[in-house]
Amino acid sequence: MENIIKIIKISKPLHKLVYILSILILLGSAVSLAAPILSKFIVDNIVNELQHKTGNIHTLILLVILAFAMNIISLILESISERLGDHFAGELRKFLTEKFYDKTLSLPQSYFDTQVSGKIINQLARGITSIQGFLNTGTNFILPTIIQSIFTIAVLAYYNLPIAVSAFLLFPIYMGLSYYSTLKWGREEIKKNKIEDTTRGRIQEVIANMNLVKSFNRQFSEYKSASESLSRINEIYAVQSKTFHIFDFFRGLSLNIILFIINIIVFYDAFHGSLSIGTMVLILQLVAQVRIPLFAMSFILTQVQTAESGSKEYFEILELPSTETYKNQEIIDKIKNPSIRFENVSFNYENSGEILKDVSFDIKNKEKVALVGHSGAGKTTIVNLILKFYTPSSGVIYLGNETYKSVSHRFIRENIALVFQDSELFSSTIKENVAYGKPKACEKEIITALKAANAYDFVMGFSKGIENEVGERGVKLSGGQKQRIQIARAILKDAPILILDEATSSLDAKSEKEVYDALNMLMKNRLVIIIAHRFSTIQNVDRVLVIDEGKIVDSGKPKELAKKSGIYSDLLKYQIEGNKKLLESFEIY
Repeated sequence: MENIIKIIKISKPLHKLVYILSILILLGSAVSLAAPILSKFIVDNIVNELQHKTGNIHTLILLVILAFAMNIISLILESISERLGDHFAGELRKFLTEKFYDKTLSLPQSYFDTQVSGKIINQLARGITSIQGFLNTGTNFILPTIIQSIFTIAVLAYYNLPIAVSAFLLFPIYMGLSYYSTLKWGREEIKKNKIEDTTRGRIQEVIANMNLVKSFNRQFSEYKSASESLSRINEIYAVQSKTFHIFDFFRGLSLNIILFIINIIVFYDAFHGSLSIGTMVLILQLVAQVRIPLFAMSFILTQVQTAESGSKEYFEILELPSTETYKNQEIIDKIKNPSIRFENVSFNYENSGEILKDVSFDIKNKEKVALVGHSGAGKTTIVNLILKFYTPSSGVIYLGNETYKSVSHRFIRENIALVFQDSELFSSTIKENVAYGKPKACEKEIITALKAANAYDFVMGFSKGIENEVGERGVKLSGGQKQRIQIARAILKDAPILILDEATSSLDAKSEKEVYDALNMLMKNRLVIIIAHRFSTIQNVDRVLVIDEGKIVDSGKPKELAKKSGIYSDLLKYQIEGNKKLLESFEIY
């Protein structure tokens, strides 16, 4: 019940609705018993008239009208409470989704580096569905059932204590059997959830990378893998189903035995005159009402167990430590003369060795610096630290004269614009993608940015212009077009610091030239950090930092480093020799 208690606690903002619902349910449960009680007096009145001519027609009419009125009131209360219950479910779904989304937006980047997005979404969906299902069932069904059962047993006890005790015994028997049944169900549910998370995460990855899957003819193996996982889920479900039905048989058996005992008592007492016919009818109606919550008991406990196991990962994510705050949306002034300084910075990922080791450098205002080195040397890690995606294991990073610890994530990123290697775009319009860093930008500003990025002409060639949708991750655009949309986005943001992460690495020569011309416009009067493997893109930088195995092993101007032995000159030679061989093969060198 640990997670159930957490569910109740986190839904505190909605407790007022729960209190109102509880009052309505309490009233509805009380009123629902009025009709069976009134039916006792109606039957007794008719029997008295038939046997002793002592009945009263006016009393009979009044009782019938009153029973009808109670049924109408009960119906009104039930309708209101169910509508309020549905409202509560909607508000709860919104509240839980917002809480989860808020948490994910404030988690460190390292969390997303180790998780599959499809798995996270599946955990969110299952957590919310199970919690909402439990609380919605609780307000519309569980709570009314419990209250009605208490009232029913109390009325039975007033008229016949042995019958009330017999009826009451059904509850612990049913609850005990249902508890063990749902406990076993819950254990299997956790196993099932793990397989389901992995399977759904993989399916989402396959859909996102369909061109890769098809190009390697892996459709059948991916289908087979998903099918095998789904079969394992069905095997677990078969175990759950078998357990449920075995226990359900014993629940039904206990119900039939005790109802048999109750019927013997009721009919025996009525036969000997110790119970009136009206009382007998009342008791039989109340016993029939008792059966309703009993039949629902296994469902109720299954809902409890489903919420308990289904919300497990939901709460695990909620309990992760947040590292960022983002809700303070006050206007942040751009830094006028930015500089970045690393002092003895080291960094290591969790469960890994040091990625950066005692790194120190200083990048001044309007300086253009390239980070060069073999793959895995630590270039991207330096950029992630500059963006405050990660926190250094040791050492200090400065933005101007302020340490990174003293300024917010939002302040740092508001002063940085990025152009990614992977053309990160949303599946919305060109207009929305360009304005992502400046949502309030007008259409004129967006068009100006597109022109500066050499993107205006091809954008205007689309049927809807800037309102044209780019598809998931910009699938409807070419590589060069996607990069120029990214550049337009960075131009519009107009941040004083610019980071280019392999911005032209995946482009053909013509697209690279078009993008490079746009980048030259973007880099003017900014502090620029470039990660590049193509040396043609960094020939005009002010300085190159050469990184190897997490350390800065050399630095200087591109021409200086090209003339001295080291990693930079080696990498440059590899590229030159590769180009020479290509030209020689075409006999044009």
